[in-house]
Amino acid sequence: MNKSLLYSGVVGTIVYYLLGWLVYGIIFPDLAGGEENPLFILLGCLFYAFIFAVLLSRWTNISKFSSGFKAGLILGILYAMSYYFFKISAGGHFDILPFLKEIIIGGLMTGVTSGAIALVIGKTS
Repeated sequence: MNKSLLYSGVVGTIVYYLLGWLVYGIIFPDLAGGEENPLFILLGCLFYAFIFAVLLSRWTNISKFSSGFKAGLILGILYAMSYYFFKISAGGHFDILPFLKEIIIGGLMTGVTSGAIALVIGKTS
């Protein structure tokens, strides 16, 4: 693991964690699931950020915020849609408004996180 991958993954973890706190803790607390364990949230952010750090640094060579944001936005929307459909399959019902909120939030959070990761990759490589 090189320093660019390590630094970008750590920065991505911090950005994603703080965005989650802002979005789900402050702006839309009604979307949060209830009592969450901060340690497991941090670990989820860590592994999610490192997925994008590997993708952007090793396979796509994206190293600018704007390019990272665009890639993250697309992948974030696709992942959020996939996750929401799995969540519905576990006994929920489909409601368009929460679906759209989660898709937009997931896309934007992943876009900003991927942009930050790409920026760090560009500065450290």
